[in-house]
Amino acid sequence: MFELALRVLCSLTVVFALLWALARLARRGVGGGHGAGLVTVLARQQLSRGSSVAVVKVADRALVLGVSDAGVSLLADADAAVFSAGAPEDPRPSPLAGSLLSAEAWRFLRGRR
Repeated sequence: MFELALRVLCSLTVVFALLWALARLARRGVGGGHGAGLVTVLARQQLSRGSSVAVVKVADRALVLGVSDAGVSLLADADAAVFSAGAPEDPRPSPLAGSLLSAEAWRFLRGRR
């Protein structure tokens, strides 16, 4: 009886170890990890339920792609430096502007010490 329990326990340990190894392999991907980051999504804007526009950086190029349920299409091709400057500041004031809770007030108070 003890021999049977030990055999079942060893078999379950081997099965769980294989499942754990397969899960790690699937999470890491077949490509060998996250890679060198050759493709990076710089921005994405949802247009409707099934369509969006994405700016993707590939090497030193920026591709503007239209993504829909039907597929992906190239809308524009530009130099990646155009998009590296970042998005412009939001011109709308913060809802906390002028109050003690605003970021500017805290920066001011830290500077006075």
